Amino acid sequence: MNKKTVLMTLLLLTLAISGYCQLPQVTVKTMNGKTIRTDTLTNEGKPIIIDFFATWCKPCNRELDAISEVYADWQEETGVKLLAVSIDEGQNINKVKPFVDNHGWEYEVLLDPNGDLKRALGIQMIPYVLIVDGKGEIVYRHAGYTDGAEFELIEKVRELTK
Repeated sequence: MNKKTVLMTLLLLTLAISGYCQLPQVTVKTMNGKTIRTDTLTNEGKPIIIDFFATWCKPCNRELDAISEVYADWQEETGVKLLAVSIDEGQNINKVKPFVDNHGWEYEVLLDPNGDLKRALGIQMIPYVLIVDGKGEIVYRHAGYTDGAEFELIEKVRELTK
């Protein structure tokens, strides 16, 4: 095994044993070009949903559209913040802002064009959703999307805010 494979295996084993972990220290960019370290993401002690997507991924876009319809209610009820992380690469990275604007998504959108955050979290497929609790620990992970899955997502968030 190469060094990367060993490190990834150790990370996944740690996740399996502990169930929780912090966000890794990786840099991503906002759509305005500002650099952000992911280990500093906070929501004033309230949960954060991190949703990995790509402009070309139909299930990703259905999921983010479905959440968009109820997001204002979720925020009012729980204070949750959603960060959509685009994994679009190369030329597609220039399509993200017009794409997000066209969908009318009110989420903060981060760009991970080199897949650094995706790789650090061991994400193999999208859409992929994480919930980070108010202490910055990853407490929920889910890959894929089926219609209605957003209701399970808000239930997990509600459990954290009780």
